Amino acid sequence: MPLGPSSSAAHIQNATPGFVSSPGRTPTSVTVHPVALFSILDHYLRRTDAQERVIGTLLGTRSDTGEIDVRSSFAVLHSETPEQVAVDMEYHHTMYELHHKVNPKEVIVGWYSTGSNLNTYSALIQNFYSQETAPHQAIHIAVDTGIVEGEKAGVRAYVSSPVGVSPKPENAVFVSIPCELLFKETERSGLDLLASASSTLSSAHPSTDLDVLERALRSVSDMLDRVLSYVRSVLAGETKGDAAIGRYLMDTLGSSGEDLEKGGFNSSLQDTLMVSYLANLVRSQAEVSSRLALTSISSS
Repeated sequence: MPLGPSSSAAHIQNATPGFVSSPGRTPTSVTVHPVALFSILDHYLRRTDAQERVIGTLLGTRSDTGEIDVRSSFAVLHSETPEQVAVDMEYHHTMYELHHKVNPKEVIVGWYSTGSNLNTYSALIQNFYSQETAPHQAIHIAVDTGIVEGEKAGVRAYVSSPVGVSPKPENAVFVSIPCELLFKETERSGLDLLASASSTLSSAHPSTDLDVLERALRSVSDMLDRVLSYVRSVLAGETKGDAAIGRYLMDTLGSSGEDLEKGGFNSSLQDTLMVSYLANLVRSQAEVSSRLALTSISSS
């Protein structure tokens, strides 16, 4: 469905955290989960050569304090020309109905686009999604893929506000709000796998539990070396000590010592070794069983 032409331009305005134009309904911060981000990047990689950017719907949850938690997303078909922008709203509604059946707690919180440029069409699309999220205000996440030389990939979140004496959908100011990427500990191995790939994912291989444990131990060792270097520098008078850092190190090392005394690390290591032992035992039993079966057939 075409959203209409316009000659006006949307503007981007930076603001400090906590900007509120509609108390209780304007988002104050956005948290993006890896599943949603990877879905956006996958959509961008599958775009046609004629598309300069892709757009889609963001789904997640919102709190009473205005915090938005973006948990997933899906692509929406659209086309842009110098005269107008068209969005397949029927496809958007169908996809949301299907997603809502699987994740009833997730609602539409806004939309995304790739690239860092916001224009009049962005304001029109923002207006459409604001109707979908009413009475709450829709957010817009711009994912800069970093394909332009000299620019870095990044994720930014915006809310919009109408401008003018007689506000029109195509006249809006985009105000940036705090945005951060968040991943769970269970997702760390997958993210590390993607980050370790050189140029293509074909060079990456899934990590075993022992590989993950080895990388974790090396990471802890490197952090301990940095801490030890800092402590020695302070004791030697080369660096001025920071009381806040000292208290943090004392609390961290104290809690780590208590965890080690409770055997949390040893229990995890024993579980990993037990799984490896059981797997080898099952493999050995399977080989013995197959050899016995061959022996029985030969005897008969």
